[in-house]
Amino acid sequence: MPPLTAVERFFERLFERPSARLFRARLQPIQIQHRIERAMESERLTTSDRTLAPNRFVVHLHPADLADFGDMTGTLAAELADSALSFARAHHYTVVDRPRVDLVADPAVQRADIRVDARFADALGTRPSAAATANDRAEAGDADSAPSETRVFEVPKPPTPRAILQVRDPDGQTRRIVVEGGNLTIGRATDNDLVARDSRVSRHHGRITGRRGTLVYVDLGSTNGSRVNGVPVTEVVLGAGDRLEMGDTALVVEVAGALG
Repeated sequence: MPPLTAVERFFERLFERPSARLFRARLQPIQIQHRIERAMESERLTTSDRTLAPNRFVVHLHPADLADFGDMTGTLAAELADSALSFARAHHYTVVDRPRVDLVADPAVQRADIRVDARFADALGTRPSAAATANDRAEAGDADSAPSETRVFEVPKPPTPRAILQVRDPDGQTRRIVVEGGNLTIGRATDNDLVARDSRVSRHHGRITGRRGTLVYVDLGSTNGSRVNGVPVTEVVLGAGDRLEMGDTALVVEVAGALG
């Protein structure tokens, strides 16, 4: 537990509990909410690119304090879970599943006191039945019995990009080129997929390639450069209607989309 959290808890117990007993003040939901937020902060884990926050909270209350909420207990637990999610989002914390809050009566907790147990849990429905049984035991307080598992996600494969280009040569002649998935190299050299009939085009001038479902044009360090819609570029995503110019040669993207 961080030192600041320990100090806060010390003063809360020093002032809040005796005051509640003295004036018979009812425990307020905002007090529980603050304890949950404090538990989230004290138990969070920071990695190189994100901060993971716990998503399961068991709130231990004195039976009399819990009874004071009456039929509101279920609604209160849901609202506290919503508040925990809002708190995590506001602080840019990552939670693997929507937070859940359980309110339990615990005679070991003194009147007007609050004890929050926070932990991490996988998203519901991702565990096999045997692991789910262990998870249920952990919900009951046997957290050490919950196995540690690695979740595997399948990353969707981007669609194959496709385009139809209208090529206008310096002499005014036009031709159409179809780009389907693979690379299309452009230049004066005969080993290019599109051989340019233009002395101002470099031997290996540029390349059109598929990247994450899009068509990207990359200038390969040409002498006279490349322009898309009149703007000099070194790398750009192409879309329908774009005009790519190299020297006195122009390529117009007639169709741009995905296959399948």
